[in-house]
Amino acid sequence: MPTKPVPRNAVSPPEEPPLNPPPGPGQLFVAFAKAGLMGFGGAQIWVRRAMVEERRWLTERDYAEVLGLGQVLPGPNVGNAAVMIGRRFAGLPGSFAATGGLYLFPLIVLMGLVLLWQGFADEPLVSSFMHGLACAAAGMVIGNAFRMSGRLRPPPEQIAVGLAAALAAAWFRVPLPVIVLVLGPVSIGLVVWRMRRAT
Repeated sequence: MPTKPVPRNAVSPPEEPPLNPPPGPGQLFVAFAKAGLMGFGGAQIWVRRAMVEERRWLTERDYAEVLGLGQVLPGPNVGNAAVMIGRRFAGLPGSFAATGGLYLFPLIVLMGLVLLWQGFADEPLVSSFMHGLACAAAGMVIGNAFRMSGRLRPPPEQIAVGLAAALAAAWFRVPLPVIVLVLGPVSIGLVVWRMRRAT
């Protein structure tokens, strides 16, 4: 039988290796605990690396969708992602395991640093160190965003929506709920338009 030709404007996602079997609560706890301990500059980067690259439990698109939903919900986006990923693989125990692993050890480290901070916060070297650490953290987040977008290969109209959202938040200080309510339907409409155009 002749194969159906692929439309020229259809976007073919990049090929990815097959996923590994779903993890249990113990595996989720270990993976998220490692990401939490490595999460200097933001655990989101390390959670993505663990889920997508190291353990191959999620595809790049799966993780991007979970993180996007976590971004618009109340609370820290990576924490919301941990709850959803844990629930997806191991039900309610998985949610508790992923969230507990993500926050347990960083909380212990944080409490120790708070005690040290009280004695050294006024030191000029400490202030310079914290400023440099903040810049490095911002660079890691931006680099992770470029890496994800390069693998997902979003179409031009989706890139335009993303840039509009970033501009509205960073330059015009538009609240996140307003951005979601305005650009969310626009983005969904563009996805539906592209799907219909491709078929």
